[in-house]
Parts: sequence; structure tokens; C-alpha cells
Amino acid sequence: MNKNAQPSIKQLRAIGHKLKPVVTVAGNGLSDAVTSEIDRALNDHELIKIKLAVGDRQNRQAVTEEMCRLSDAKVIQQVGNVVLLLRRTTSPDPKKSNLIRPL
Repeated sequence: MNKNAQPSIKQLRAIGHKLKPVVTVAGNGLSDAVTSEIDRALNDHELIKIKLAVGDRQNRQAVTEEMCRLSDAKVIQQVGNVVLLLRRTTSPDPKKSNLIRPL
């Protein structure tokens, strides 16, 4: 995919479907370590999948909103316990970015 082209939500979901979760948010919630790992993953990959093991729908929604606020990311899709987040970087690494490299 051309790095200057803006993929549609449908294209982002298709890319995300093939990804495995890189971070799991569990009982401790959004600790500093989890937040920094999400930030690092977004810097490297731009589009990441996160697994939430934080309880019911309301808790998952609250954690998702807080993740987006802290990491300045955008929710592309949320299905059950899995969230697909996007944060574009100014200079993506072609070897790591899920938006550039072939999966």
C-alpha cells in the first residue's frame, strides 16, 4: 500500500483481521507498562490489535476510551474483547508498519 494513500476503514479492518493481538490489557488495567507498550507498538506498527480482559462491556468501553485518550489513537474496530487501533506516524518503518509491509 502506498504510504501516502489513506486506506479506507474497510481496508484497515481487512489488514487488522490478519493481525494477532500485540498487547493484552488485563486485571491491572492501563498501568504505565501497558500504556508504554501500546505507545511503542503504535509507533512501530501504526495499526495494532489489542485484547481486553477487563470484564464486562462497560469496562471494555471505558478502557478503550482511556487507551485512545492516552495514546492519541483512533478505534477502527471493536469486536468483543478485541480492539483495532490506528495511529499514523510521520515516518513509518516499511519493515514494521502494518499499513506498508505485506502481511
